Amino acid sequence: MDENKEISLVEQALELLNEKKFAALRTLLEDQNPADINDIIDELSDEASVLLYRILPKELASEVFVEMDTDKQEFLINFFSDSQLKDVFDELYYDDTADIIEEMPANVVKRILKVVSPDMRKAVNELLKYPEDSAGSIMTTEFVRLKKSFTVADSLDLIRSVGVNKETIYTCYVTDEKNHLIGIVTAKDLLLSELTESVSEIMEENVISVNTLEDTEEIVLMFGKYDFLALPVVDKENRLVGIITVDDAIDVMQEETEEDFSKISAITPSDTEYLKTSVLKLWASRIPWLMILMISATFTGMIISKFESALAVLPILTAFIPMLMGTGGNAGSQASVTVIRGISLGQVEFRDFFKVLWKECRVSVLCGVVLGIAAIGKVMLVDNLLMGNPEVTIFVALVVGLTLFATIVSAKIIGCALPLLAKKTGLDPAVMASPLITTLIDTVSLLVYFYFASLILNI
Repeated sequence: MDENKEISLVEQALELLNEKKFAALRTLLEDQNPADINDIIDELSDEASVLLYRILPKELASEVFVEMDTDKQEFLINFFSDSQLKDVFDELYYDDTADIIEEMPANVVKRILKVVSPDMRKAVNELLKYPEDSAGSIMTTEFVRLKKSFTVADSLDLIRSVGVNKETIYTCYVTDEKNHLIGIVTAKDLLLSELTESVSEIMEENVISVNTLEDTEEIVLMFGKYDFLALPVVDKENRLVGIITVDDAIDVMQEETEEDFSKISAITPSDTEYLKTSVLKLWASRIPWLMILMISATFTGMIISKFESALAVLPILTAFIPMLMGTGGNAGSQASVTVIRGISLGQVEFRDFFKVLWKECRVSVLCGVVLGIAAIGKVMLVDNLLMGNPEVTIFVALVVGLTLFATIVSAKIIGCALPLLAKKTGLDPAVMASPLITTLIDTVSLLVYFYFASLILNI
């Protein structure tokens, strides 16, 4: 929905709500997407949102409930009677219920589990047992299961009878008597086959599946590689226990992207929207990283203090420190972000360490030569000729150029190596992004700078 339409819909809904034209409001909302209705609810007060929510048809109301943020869901849960709460959760899929329960405080979870059906309670408890960020934690147990002895007619009859309560009917899974996954059949296969044909004749036996403990990042890559609409999840004995649908994979991809972006920016990841996050929570997510980076930056201060006498002899050297440190940090960030992206897309593994290192070495030499020459030219043209500074000599320019070359080579090697080493040791490669790498490279650039200054200028 475009912005103008969204604003118009919100205004219409608010007007009808204020005028208490509930029948017209229900008619307006019945054909709207649940996500768009949630946008309207976000504009309402808590009391008005309850009123609008009650107007919605039962099935649509449950779909809208899934789209809400955790705070709004908790408010509504506390407002509902037990029977109303049961009506909401009876319409939800098991995996959506599990996701909601994971975000709720203990007293709310207890109340939800009290009102839901025994089948849902059992299924949700099973889903919650799986580790976070594993296939089992995001799968749903609501799918169509067929037997290979079924005919196409039998299969279609089964889909008609149970499909309304399943997350997807486009892909059906064939299992044996012990629930081992042996094949898949798509709705297209069934519709284009003779009614008397058996499932065993039309099923695809080469099934790609994942284990319940598979990392969700790997699952997202599989969806991208194979263009799946759903992916079966099996246990250690290859028994089918659930499926992951493409919408759940997209949710994981968005969460991982937001998490990586936060870590690259040196912020503790948060699931709460920015405008709904308290000042104290934002402070708590940022201050640990800032404290670590501040402490790590003391190394650069120590180096400058150690070479204070050299700077006193030739103060002009101080003027070039920001350029050297900034360029080195940027070069390292380029390499690290490129490698992190390659890791996240499955294009780069730790076994490619030396290939990546060799490639970045060649890139860094080319970049270093060009920028080093450009720096010498800049120092001589701007600082020496245009600004007429007598302290800026060809030897000073040479120190700056050589330092820039060595800094860029070091920065790109560090920038590509650290994310791969982090991945190997089980850390998130995104942690090794710009702030941490920049601080490390600042230290390296200063050491190199004063080394060349001492060697060439004899200070």
